[in-house]
Amino acid sequence: MVVAGRRPGPLEETVAAVTTAGGTATAATLDVTDADAVRRLVGEVTDRHGRLDLMVNNAGVNVARRSMATLSVADWHAIAQINLTGTFLMTHAALPAMRAQRSGTVVNISSMAGYRASPLTGPVYNAAKAGVNSFTESVNLAERANGIRACAICPGEVATPILEQRPVPPSPEARATMLQPEDLADTVVFVATLPQRANVKLLTIYPTEQRDWTTELG
Repeated sequence: MVVAGRRPGPLEETVAAVTTAGGTATAATLDVTDADAVRRLVGEVTDRHGRLDLMVNNAGVNVARRSMATLSVADWHAIAQINLTGTFLMTHAALPAMRAQRSGTVVNISSMAGYRASPLTGPVYNAAKAGVNSFTESVNLAERANGIRACAICPGEVATPILEQRPVPPSPEARATMLQPEDLADTVVFVATLPQRANVKLLTIYPTEQRDWTTELG
């Protein structure tokens, strides 16, 4: 397993957790919007391991000033670049190795906002995640003959650090009712470990308790 991202701290924590659980992982610092860096990393991984079985695209950001009235052009571009273009670049770099081995799984972490626009997430996040969903199905249409499958997982609220980017971050009590990171991790494992003949194209997962978030719109 190779974990990649911008911040060394969380990467090291992930590697340590995988090692403690009996697995093997390495970390690589990466900006998913840098096409050359993405190609280099994917090339290094395939050279080192000889194949690429699973790509999970989980990079995502938002901003506090996210409403139609307050969103800046610069923030639109920045969010779309990471949330949508980054998913494309990572997948595009992985596909040649998957085609060569005639198998592979791409899991894109999308959002409920990808199929139901919400003022909570804002217009650019909504648009980017809808793009992720459409791109995921485009991969399926183009690559299924090569034994490659793609899934967009669309969660509701998940208690991750992205919540700090909300206009009004939710309370600890509210976060306790949300999906937890391990819930999403278990979902990824479920999708990735199905027989290659089975493809979950789109999967939604929500907290059991649906709460009122309208006070967090700012």
